Amino acid sequence: MARPLRIEFPGAVYHVTSRGNAQAAIFVDGVDRNTFLAVLRQTLRRFNVLCHAYCLMTNHFHLLLETPDANLSKAMRQLNSVYTQAFNRRHGRVGHVLQGRFKAIVVDRDAYLLELCRYVVLNPLRAGMVNDVGKYQWSSYRATAGLDKVPEFLSVDWILEQFGLDRKSARTEYRRFIEAGMDAEESPWDDLKGQCFLGDDAFLEKLFPLLKEKSALKEVPRAQRFVDRPSLESILANTANREERDSAIGKACLEFGYSQAQVGVATGLHYSTVSRVIRRDESRFKI
Repeated sequence: MARPLRIEFPGAVYHVTSRGNAQAAIFVDGVDRNTFLAVLRQTLRRFNVLCHAYCLMTNHFHLLLETPDANLSKAMRQLNSVYTQAFNRRHGRVGHVLQGRFKAIVVDRDAYLLELCRYVVLNPLRAGMVNDVGKYQWSSYRATAGLDKVPEFLSVDWILEQFGLDRKSARTEYRRFIEAGMDAEESPWDDLKGQCFLGDDAFLEKLFPLLKEKSALKEVPRAQRFVDRPSLESILANTANREERDSAIGKACLEFGYSQAQVGVATGLHYSTVSRVIRRDESRFKI
């Protein structure tokens, strides 16, 4: 199984999901959900992680987490493993509860965090589980909207500050903001880059040093390893002769991870020709 790219740095914000093994339910009833929230509370406290929003569905969960200490993997390993043990113990079963590794998308706070907070709590409505987001008990909506007491593990200050300094009016505006998204056709995921980044080019540029460190990890999916790479057209531009063309082909394939088929289409060369160029000049490039 390919290992997902993990970019961790102080203050990083993530949209995190985990799904049930073979799409099976990970929450059978309210007891399971309360157990998960208890484990989540303990985990966030232990690892100093902030939770801006959450939603527990039937076979998966959504979390919006912020890591002041750059420790998402440690925190999620604790959360998922402890909950799995509790679920199996209660239901008299063994084996995997969650499907593979958790998925984490690095989020540009300023551009997307608020929209994702809305996306997360609207999941039960989109899934047809309720017809009123305020009636769903297992998300952060009711607490953020002032309909329930805010649990100690939920950080609502940042969200409400986006709607004004007065807490009462901010909660009213928050509810209006959530309602306004119910019929939205656009999704924040339309702007997803490299399968695990939600932000503009300037945001990715800030992460470039961290991405560079990960680019040589072969077990990380290609689309994630090379999210910051230049376009194929720019690599192949200004090749006035065969030597420059071959050098650019090698750079595209060996340094930036483009496939030989992609290069073949871009250059008009047969796949076998591209392959020969790579084999001939491979020693000149650092893989």
